[in-house]
Amino acid sequence: MKIHFIGIGGVGMSALAQLHAMGGDTVTGSDRLISKGYTDLALWDYLKKLGIKLYPQDGSGLDKDTDLVILSSAIETDNPELQKAKELDIPTMHRSELLAKHVAEHRTIAVSGTSGKSTTTAMVYEILAYAGKSPSVITGAAILSLQKEQGVFGNVYKGASDLLVIEADESDGSIVKYRPYLGLCLNLRKDHKEIDVLQGFFTQFVKNCQKAIVNVEEDNLKAAGTGCKTFGLHRGDLHPEDIRANGFGSDFLIRGQKFHLNIPGLHNVANATAAIAAALECGVDLPTAAEALEKFSGIARRFASIGSYNHMEVIDDFAHNPHKLHATIDAAHLRGKRVLAFYQPHAFTSIKMLTPEFVENLSQCIGKEDHIWITEVYYPGGTVPAGITSKKVVDGLKNNGVAADFNPCREEILADMAAAAQPGDILLVLGARDPTLTAFAEKLLAAVAHKQPGRPASCQTCMLGNCCMAYKK
Repeated sequence: MKIHFIGIGGVGMSALAQLHAMGGDTVTGSDRLISKGYTDLALWDYLKKLGIKLYPQDGSGLDKDTDLVILSSAIETDNPELQKAKELDIPTMHRSELLAKHVAEHRTIAVSGTSGKSTTTAMVYEILAYAGKSPSVITGAAILSLQKEQGVFGNVYKGASDLLVIEADESDGSIVKYRPYLGLCLNLRKDHKEIDVLQGFFTQFVKNCQKAIVNVEEDNLKAAGTGCKTFGLHRGDLHPEDIRANGFGSDFLIRGQKFHLNIPGLHNVANATAAIAAALECGVDLPTAAEALEKFSGIARRFASIGSYNHMEVIDDFAHNPHKLHATIDAAHLRGKRVLAFYQPHAFTSIKMLTPEFVENLSQCIGKEDHIWITEVYYPGGTVPAGITSKKVVDGLKNNGVAADFNPCREEILADMAAAAQPGDILLVLGARDPTLTAFAEKLLAAVAHKQPGRPASCQTCMLGNCCMAYKK
């Protein structure tokens, strides 16, 4: 079968593309970044190694031999690839429908929630793998141990058993399509859609599960979790005790069993508790889960240390919604005396819907000595709503007395952060979707090391031309 993926650079799309290439299908794909000339990304290299041919998003990757086209919610109806598929009468399928097919074919553990899905999915996978159960996994971020031990990109792995661990995305409502063996509900906060809409999605998701485990401390999940097993950070059928956290990890007890995590943050203690609860349902005992989690090294771009210079450390993190930003900045405070944060929003709809939530959460976690710089919303291409800007978040923060600055030029922010940095500081690079953010964090570390406070003569040096852009309205 020949399958074409429109937007293959998306982490969920690339995972499914890899899975089908591994299974023997002929796979092709296109992406906006390829159209923009960004052909040197690590993902592209790995996809090519699997025999996947990559094309600009202009229809050139489709022909009469293409049997099926896969698309995500990010693909607009006027996309040239989609138009070409219609011209050639090629059937199309949403990414979630393809994933639902894999869910139905396996004994699936589906991890849902506004935040923490990727980390928890990876934790469940690693516990099950360590226990010898040989699960498969499809996740939203590369699992570092898979990269190191299996030589794969890391966001998908095909095991030998019928167990499959996946993320269940709620952002487009596709979560209701999955009918897993076990569902985990981590949390539910306003993101992408209004709370009442999301509650409907999660309630239906739980109904679709043979078994479900729900965070008892999340008020927004009360209706969905009626009659389910529960977990929580402080209470529930399964919860940790004697939690001791620092900037590098945590120790805690569950039913008398000692656990140690090598990743920071109380949110990760909650994620680990959910993963342990899922593992217990799959027949793994607590000592085995503890051994697996102590070896857990994390996933890509989750509190990833880029390096340090003179006791100033640069951290690269995927955090992008208000809740995730709050959790990551809290974790950084456990590690350094002061936090200097750069944040690049990744979706116009999020800024439109959540500006008050961004202001509230950042005002709570940005300390008096801290500083945050926010740039304009990342624009990969497509439809741009008029009049939406992240500057409104900065205006709200300033009104609350938070040290915050808005600048559409990332290079100028980099120079300002490097100039402000002092020994003991944690410098955070926060944001999603943009594949150049890790490179930006590396540049920031270099700037800190060389103390180059000079501002660029032109913002044309910004990566992807992401500053001072004349957005199409």
